[in-house]
Amino acid sequence: MSDDEPRISVMVVDDHPIWRDGVARDLTEHGFDVRATAPDADAALRIARTVRPDVVLMDLNLGTTSGVDATREITAALPSTKVLVLSASGEHKDVLEAVKAGASGYLVKSASAAELVDAVHRTAAGDPVFTAGLAGLVLGEYRRMADAPAEGAEPPRLTERETDVLRLVAKGLTARQIAERLVLSHRTVENHVQSTLRKLQLHNRVELARYAIEHGLDEE
Repeated sequence: MSDDEPRISVMVVDDHPIWRDGVARDLTEHGFDVRATAPDADAALRIARTVRPDVVLMDLNLGTTSGVDATREITAALPSTKVLVLSASGEHKDVLEAVKAGASGYLVKSASAAELVDAVHRTAAGDPVFTAGLAGLVLGEYRRMADAPAEGAEPPRLTERETDVLRLVAKGLTARQIAERLVLSHRTVENHVQSTLRKLQLHNRVELARYAIEHGLDEE
């Protein structure tokens, strides 16, 4: 990150003070702007409204409160804030509930510091991020949830290259990885992404990935 580039702002939500402070300290050392920490869901929403972080790192087990509820409330109140769940649980039910509540990604606490730093960067950029093994679960769930197209509805018409890019977005590749795979410039890939977002009337890469998954574009 260059000196002129604004730092990614983060808030850490966890009911264990030692873990919470440790994660905050690690992120600060890696150049993130850790604006606040919170011990529970109520404090998380209240503080998030004040500091408006780019990314909230959210634990699910917050004692008597629910990280899923906090995720739902924060994403509803602050649409530009992304929530990345950082939980000890890798249970399928917890993962799906968090994603349905609006989480952009899900990382288990056994992840390395390097994986966490990368995940926060990618989440801030709008990429869906999941611990290895959990992405397939989310893909399958969205495929099951997908409704059949309305009878007589005309689907948006994407170019062949836009479809290629969309297919790789659904597989979880970053814009730079897609550029390498398709032998395109990073700017060209971003232009295709923005064009596809406009055509599909979507707002970010997370919604784009969900659309692609629902329409089976993550499959070869």
